[in-house]
Amino acid sequence: MAPARVDAQKDAENELEMKVAKYSRGKGADLKALRDKKLKGQLAVKEKLFGQSAKAAAKAEQWLMPCEEGFLEPDDLEKTYRFPQESIMKEVDLLSSRKPFDMILPVLGPYTIEYTSNGRYMLVGGRKGHLAMMDMLNMDLIKEFQVRETVRDVAFLHNEQLYAVAQKKYPYIYNRHGTEIHCLKEHGKVLKLQFLTKQFLLASINSFGQLHYQDVSTGEMIANYRTGLGRTDVMRVNSYNAVIGLGHAGGKVTMWKPTSVKPLVTMLCHHGPVTAVAFDRGGHLMATAGVDRKIKIWDLRKYEVVKSYTARAQSLDFSQKGLLACSNGSQVEIYRDFGGHDYRLYMKHRMMKGYQVGKVLFRPYEDILGIGHSMGLSSILVPGSGEPNFDTFVDNPMETTKQKREKEVHALLDKLPPDTIMLNPNLIATVRAPKKKEKKTKKENEEEMEEAIEAAKNTARKKKTKGRSKPSKRAKKKEEDVFRAKRPFLEQSEGDGRPDKKQRVGEEVELPKALQRFAKKPQS
Repeated sequence: MAPARVDAQKDAENELEMKVAKYSRGKGADLKALRDKKLKGQLAVKEKLFGQSAKAAAKAEQWLMPCEEGFLEPDDLEKTYRFPQESIMKEVDLLSSRKPFDMILPVLGPYTIEYTSNGRYMLVGGRKGHLAMMDMLNMDLIKEFQVRETVRDVAFLHNEQLYAVAQKKYPYIYNRHGTEIHCLKEHGKVLKLQFLTKQFLLASINSFGQLHYQDVSTGEMIANYRTGLGRTDVMRVNSYNAVIGLGHAGGKVTMWKPTSVKPLVTMLCHHGPVTAVAFDRGGHLMATAGVDRKIKIWDLRKYEVVKSYTARAQSLDFSQKGLLACSNGSQVEIYRDFGGHDYRLYMKHRMMKGYQVGKVLFRPYEDILGIGHSMGLSSILVPGSGEPNFDTFVDNPMETTKQKREKEVHALLDKLPPDTIMLNPNLIATVRAPKKKEKKTKKENEEEMEEAIEAAKNTARKKKTKGRSKPSKRAKKKEEDVFRAKRPFLEQSEGDGRPDKKQRVGEEVELPKALQRFAKKPQS
């Protein structure tokens, strides 16, 4: 066998051993020290099964997830946040080096951006009416047009064929060719838009603080609630449970679902207005930023702060691998979790002087951060931000036209009703536990009593000597057993009845002399 082939085989075995160690259950039991042969044999079988399961999991990862994310690795005295984009672009492959860009559009800004769920298409909206859609895989411009009025926000619907735009008076829905499909007048003057993919709901918050939910598959308005906390333009959907998070001027963050008039959760997060909210992909972490110069990371399972920084942020976004991007003026900072929610500064990127960053958004399945600012658009490389292995049944950036159609049909068939939106989606498909105070019906009580009486009648008795098994005595004992079985049901039915009403004190009732002064006198 050739030496190169032997080395490659050894490397593959070492890599497999590392992955097996990742899935192993720790150090195995010391079987030599055991004297009990039975216990020793049982533990030996268990250890063998544990080893087989770890090896199977490692092989599955090796074949199903061949790519691994790569982070910036500094030397002893280096800091990753000091690496400029130019030095990163020199080290990556040719395809990745073409993805960063700067698009200068100073006349129609500031700009906001949005990506599809598979990361292939990008929607761009300029404040002064400029709309454009791009294919980021081929870097092609699909459609560009001017609506000639203010554009506040943009959002893709279930795929790139339709998208919603919050314009001056109402939100509009366009197709990928720029043709106007709908005008949603019921929403009013919308400030922010979010789309709930699994429920096919378009959520919006308008200038009066009204939250609207509309089903885009049927056109039905599902809900319309007044938040009661004033105007806000801070809105984000938690992809884990489809709960909408709103940030308000009083420092509160509220969480909403379409079947509840009141917010599910109200949290006082800051001492001033909330400027940005973002949710982690897992759904258990939330990042908030406020005017009080604080960025806080919350654990939504305990509703507690796990990390707090002194910094400003106009926009926040979590990547698929847990990196947190924050925009402050003309600077973008990216934080990374180094274990135990210990978020530390990972990368920095400064725009040209005078550029004000409006929105930062990670591109799914790519190590790319999109930046919309006052002078156009930018895209930078952030190693380790995107998921390297995509599931084609969930999101496929390379999907064909036929696959898109099939996915749309499956999505409509699998559409979830609004009732499924809740803080803990794991409760779906579980059986509700009966309430402790839940009373049984009269019919159920009667059936149970009849069963108890039958069981008492059919009870077998031992035959006793010396006249103790006379028919009369046996019948008497059977009657006692039946009465004993009926007694708890009779007591329960008596307890459920209404208590006797107090007799009103009138002229006909004679009271003792000591109580007559407390009786109400009849009105003449």
